[in-house]
Amino acid sequence: MTSSKSSILFIVFIILSHFSVQVVSVVKECGAEEDDGCTDKKKALPLKIIAIVTILISSIIGVCLPLVTQSIPALSPERSLFVIVKAFASGIILATGFMHVLPDSFDMLSSDCLKDNPWHKFPFTGFVAMISAIITLIIDSMATSFYSKKHNSGVVKPESGGEPVELAVVEAGGGGHSHFHGHHHGAKLEVQGAQLLRYRVIAMVLELGIIVHSIVIGLSLGASNNTCSIKGLIAALCFHQMFEGMGLGGCILQAEYKFIKKAAMAFFFSVTTPFGIALGLALASTYQENSPRSLITVGLLNASSAGLLIYMALVDLLAADFMGPKLQGSIKLQIKSYIAVLLGAGGMSLMAKWA
Repeated sequence: MTSSKSSILFIVFIILSHFSVQVVSVVKECGAEEDDGCTDKKKALPLKIIAIVTILISSIIGVCLPLVTQSIPALSPERSLFVIVKAFASGIILATGFMHVLPDSFDMLSSDCLKDNPWHKFPFTGFVAMISAIITLIIDSMATSFYSKKHNSGVVKPESGGEPVELAVVEAGGGGHSHFHGHHHGAKLEVQGAQLLRYRVIAMVLELGIIVHSIVIGLSLGASNNTCSIKGLIAALCFHQMFEGMGLGGCILQAEYKFIKKAAMAFFFSVTTPFGIALGLALASTYQENSPRSLITVGLLNASSAGLLIYMALVDLLAADFMGPKLQGSIKLQIKSYIAVLLGAGGMSLMAKWA
């Protein structure tokens, strides 16, 4: 199920990339990157190597922190501290979509290097982000429905060794107290199983969106030779990857996957940005940030990623938690979580000054 879901999302991004290649024929080639005194290929290379190492370490720490601290009682998913930390990380993911990815897409698709028609006549960034959010909703809904039906007559196991959660509705039968008790117990298990399925769908879709975004920002950094911007980007991306990883790691933890699947998801998240930087290094001689082809391709991918991240942050992370029984049952915990969201979103918004 997860492989088919992954295929659908990647097909969407491939289609967007193919579309960008087709429309590039209607725009003129733009000039090379301007030398503002900071462009130095030799000095930029060691900075990029440092970026690969530091961002990789930050990503590993961020995504693994919720997974390795699950044995600490205070940081278990059932405790309030976990909810607060997850709210903080969700605010970071939300700000990533609104303050980093979306503005970059607006800048790219409204660049003077692109022809006035159609790129300056229609708000492609907002349109693609909207379509991306709708497609994410469709995939999110259909994947949950498909996964639920697939396990409806069986048992959903937490994979991590926990107690199995039944997803079958207790059939009507018998009478009196035993029927009521059985129905109540079965309904409770069904709710728990459905929630576990939602956590798994959320973890997979969120990871795919973050991976696409991470490759794009890594590619941009790897292809750039501007030493002035790279220095600020390294610190900003380390912060970004660490706390974005914490949000993803919390979702992976709640999905209760087996160790191998947890390790695989953590690995792919950790290596995508360094891989993007290495790819940018390899393509540095041919890749130009302000060429029409690059602007359209990266701009459309950024818009798609922004729509996905904003939807996931608002709907599957923040709304799901704040409307859930745990936060609804405690006003004090709600207030703490609101503050955490604002701090996370505010901190990541501040990073937009450098990244």
